[in-house]
Amino acid sequence: MPIVTIEWYEGRTAEQKREIAEKLTELLVDVGKTQPDHVWIRFKDSNQSDWAMGGEVQGSGGEPALGPPD
Repeated sequence: MPIVTIEWYEGRTAEQKREIAEKLTELLVDVGKTQPDHVWIRFKDSNQSDWAMGGEVQGSGGEPALGPPD
């Protein structure tokens, strides 16, 4: 049973998550030869300030944070 966790900045809509879940499930069924009801996907949304990249906390001011466009 595939379990997929997507960790990213908050801000995606329920519709975006639904579409991503649908497409990832289709891919895992096609390539991984599993059943759709065996695919579990977890979206873990975080504030930008919960992430640091290259030693820089994201969304803390100064340089623009990496992540989804506004």
